[in-house]
Amino acid sequence: MANSQIDLEKAPLTDVISNLQADEKQGLSSAEAKKRLAQYGPNALEAKEETFMHKLIHAFMGPIEYMIEAAAVISAIIGHWDDFIIILVLLIFNVTIDLWQSQKASSALAALKKGMAPQANVLRDGKYQTIDAAQLVPGDIIKIRLGQIVPADLRLIAGDYASIDQSALTGESIAANKKIGDEAYSGSVVKQGEMEAVVIATGEDTFFGRTAKLVAGAGAKSHAQQAMFQIGDYLIVIAVILAVIMVIFDVYNDIVAHSMNMTAALNILQFVLVLLVASIPVAMPTVFSVTLALGALNLSKEKAIVSKLSSIEEMAGIDILYSDKTGTLTKNQLTLGDTTLYHAKDEQEVVLAGALASKIEDNDAIDTAVINALNDKNVLKNWTIDKFDPFDPVSKRTEAQAHDKQGNQIRVSKGAPQVIVDLAKPSKEESDAIFKLVDQLASHGYRALGVTQSNDDGNTWKILGVFSMFDPPRDDSKETIEAAKAKGVNVKMITGDDTAIAIETCRQLGLGTNILNAADVFPSDMDPDNVPDDIADKIEAADGFARVFPEHKYAIVKAMQKRGHIVAMTGDGVNDAPALKQADCGTAVSGATDAARSAAALILTAPGLSVIKTAIDEARRIFERITSYTIYRVALTMTIMFLVVLSAIFLKFTPLTAIMIVIMSLLDDIPIMTIAYDNTSVSDKPIRWRMKRILTTSSVLGVVAVIQSMIMLVYEFMAVRNGSGSIFGITDKSQLQTLMFLQLVVAGHLLLFVTRQSKWFFQRPFPASALFWAIIATQILAACMCFFGWLVPAISLKTILLIWVYNIIWMFIINIVRLILERMNY
Repeated sequence: MANSQIDLEKAPLTDVISNLQADEKQGLSSAEAKKRLAQYGPNALEAKEETFMHKLIHAFMGPIEYMIEAAAVISAIIGHWDDFIIILVLLIFNVTIDLWQSQKASSALAALKKGMAPQANVLRDGKYQTIDAAQLVPGDIIKIRLGQIVPADLRLIAGDYASIDQSALTGESIAANKKIGDEAYSGSVVKQGEMEAVVIATGEDTFFGRTAKLVAGAGAKSHAQQAMFQIGDYLIVIAVILAVIMVIFDVYNDIVAHSMNMTAALNILQFVLVLLVASIPVAMPTVFSVTLALGALNLSKEKAIVSKLSSIEEMAGIDILYSDKTGTLTKNQLTLGDTTLYHAKDEQEVVLAGALASKIEDNDAIDTAVINALNDKNVLKNWTIDKFDPFDPVSKRTEAQAHDKQGNQIRVSKGAPQVIVDLAKPSKEESDAIFKLVDQLASHGYRALGVTQSNDDGNTWKILGVFSMFDPPRDDSKETIEAAKAKGVNVKMITGDDTAIAIETCRQLGLGTNILNAADVFPSDMDPDNVPDDIADKIEAADGFARVFPEHKYAIVKAMQKRGHIVAMTGDGVNDAPALKQADCGTAVSGATDAARSAAALILTAPGLSVIKTAIDEARRIFERITSYTIYRVALTMTIMFLVVLSAIFLKFTPLTAIMIVIMSLLDDIPIMTIAYDNTSVSDKPIRWRMKRILTTSSVLGVVAVIQSMIMLVYEFMAVRNGSGSIFGITDKSQLQTLMFLQLVVAGHLLLFVTRQSKWFFQRPFPASALFWAIIATQILAACMCFFGWLVPAISLKTILLIWVYNIIWMFIINIVRLILERMNY
């Protein structure tokens, strides 16, 4: 059918009509339309949606998830049903959160589908008829008119003109005026006029459809998710190695002692399984989720809605923020700047003439800006409009005929300066001055608008003046940008507007002015998923881009992510949706389209970007909480595992019973969930997961904690075995097990006070009340269990107090080790 070699958007209309075998008078026949529908498919966005069952199964997959599931199975096998229920509840909670986030992310495509026009007025079999827009095919002749959504990609073939708002698609700040031969994009809205057009693309082949396809394939994996995989893998390897060593040692001893039987084997298996349960960070995903959820609640109070929890953690590490211009950094309100006078006595005379040549009810951005510039709008009541000719892309001006209460008649016109010059025919000196002014304004990103007046019914005209027009920056934009820079975030602009406008806006806001035209950087056939290195170099060096399309924004974000940057993106239109979804933290600004909001992870409900600073601060606090918990949990897991295995090998003594390990696991994890409320410092630089540093720090602290506990264990074991006096007042091995149980519970929580910040534990910021009192309550419960003999052999109050003294001394030693590790900055 259509020749794929021809560019239907830019080729001459005669070639387009011929190539599509379209008939401007009769349209397509029903039979031909049916044939083409089978060839091209429906004019709709087809989505291959993942089934709920597939999403559900996927939510149970991953190293941490596998460990939690193993813990649940093991708990059931050994009959610890209380543990089984607790673990199962935590697992279901984590899966629910994951499914909810997945559903929010996949709704972007559904929102894009809503933007497709439901019906179209098409010429079929020689007459116009209304059909579902999904039935349109290339070569159809259709009509578009005021208020309609453009149903497919078109080339306009007949009619006077149409004003089409395509800002949501292209990012242009004002409606585009279209004439015969121009293209119109699917999903844009007709604001004025009525024209006929030929369909050149439908469905996924449209500008709109290509955007939707990018959205469907976009999405970056959460860095927190990757970190949890690495932590899970690390703990699994350590736990399995130690468990294997312990099994081999126990089996060897039983064989040597000739006591190996089925009961002995089951006892070994049961204890190893319980030990593995204790090593699994069951609460880790829950701690992550709760911490992020509370951060989302705090941001909602600042008029920022979080639709993807992991984006909060990502915000902590962003080092590049790509911001849309119109409506985000600027007010999206055309405003009159300086007015250059020619034959007017003052600026208000020019404004009045321009206002008479405007219609406020048309909601045109230029007309509204001119009328709003009047000092007193009541002056318009002195005039009656006798005739009004609206703007069209051919004449490129408006004209009005009016008279005042005294009967004085005038004709006024406003429009493109070159058209006004042609109409007024001023002297060469004056016309040269006007053209020079227009060039100067354009170089600084300002639009020029000429105003002329005739007092003799249009026989002669005089130019009153030339307006400069611009979209002014928001009052809070410069302050927000400076605050972001102070946090180590490089702010860059991406806009659909002209390069000169972008450069001038950047200059006013204190941004870099190395703004590139996207068409000069990106080849038309470039794969946005695989940007060549030379283009990626230009992207990284540029301060922003102008005249961008959706695939450009998407390519920019993805290229920088491949370079190791954590990228945030703000936007409000359909054209922003692919980049918003691909970004590590896509942010939809106030007034964004449904597609942009659905693709974004963070949705701002108040105008501007001022909440971004708050979001970055909150994100960095959350990151510190999650990091401190991670170091604590890995170190504690290593302590328990190594203590049990070393004791079994060298002392042939089991320092903890199975019930002690399970209780200790619950006492350690449940109160630590309050770390989500903890007070933390705010980094002035982007922070991200440095797994080598985190795992090394936690491992070293874990080793020190093992030494701490082993010294106590070995000394007391020898004292009990030899019958010599015990400092801690222990008389038998059962009490020694209670001693070690309390030692690990106390040491574990004191370890958290060391890991929660990289300074001395007694320095600000102090622990949050919720965290502090949760730990105190847990310690009181553990002390009562040991004193009264609940589930464990009883020990004296003196022993409990000595354990606390011993651990507080070691708390200073461990903190010194932590400070040394921080100074090493490995």
